[in-house]
Amino acid sequence: MSLQYINFDGQIIAADLPVATMDNRALRYGDGLFETMLWKDGDIRFLDFHIERLQKGMQLLQFEENTKFDRFFIRSKVDELARKNNVIGQQLRVRFSVFRAGGGLYSPETNKPVFCIQLSQIPTSLRDKKMGLIIDLFTDVKKPFSDLSHVKSNNALIYVLAGVHKKKYAFDEVLILNQEGFLCEALTSNIFVYFEKTLYTPALSEACIDGVMRRVVMDMANDEGIPVVEAQIDPQIMKQADEIFCTNATQGVQWVMGYKQKRYFNKISRILQEKLINWNYNDE
Repeated sequence: MSLQYINFDGQIIAADLPVATMDNRALRYGDGLFETMLWKDGDIRFLDFHIERLQKGMQLLQFEENTKFDRFFIRSKVDELARKNNVIGQQLRVRFSVFRAGGGLYSPETNKPVFCIQLSQIPTSLRDKKMGLIIDLFTDVKKPFSDLSHVKSNNALIYVLAGVHKKKYAFDEVLILNQEGFLCEALTSNIFVYFEKTLYTPALSEACIDGVMRRVVMDMANDEGIPVVEAQIDPQIMKQADEIFCTNATQGVQWVMGYKQKRYFNKISRILQEKLINWNYNDE
């Protein structure tokens, strides 16, 4: 849940104040996108990478003013909201949402953006560093390929259904397949598989989200001399892999302990997690 106050298109208001009508395009059509970021030590980690992805997504969705949300804009608005909520020194999840203004049916009345910022405290993970994630494959619905596959959009029904599966069977995370049955991503993360001394991750052509932490982890692995391959990955590799781990902007690197009867090591994921902790992201 968000904290007491949010920023709705430049106005700081109470988080429980209704802000959407039935004509809201995010509500009616999922006409928008968002970034989930980590506020830590008074700043947003890897902010430039988030801005780059947000602006690319806005351009793809044909929003006007796609360069409006730059480093100064986002940082200053989040800082202002953190101060209003009296959480300036805490570690927080930042959700920066953008949706199309105005009404209209499928054809919008305008392409101007409206933004909303929500801050929330990061809940304690079900697992810690000594106990990795227990995962499952979600196979009921598969993610299709399209030019929109990489965008963190408000169209999230596949993830909702995967989340229902995760909650129903009490898994820590579930992996999603693309329309051809290959590994795509996890419910809230990108995925990496370490097999025969090589680190594999689904290529962007496999319909996965173009994750900020995915990008960072590939850079860190290259720095450590760990071969990284973006590939088409058959889920059968999960039975043979040495390690599997998940990555996202707020949780960093989370190692997977088990899938069915298979158990995994956490050597590479631990190296990358420690490297991430010491990363000077303010100078990215």
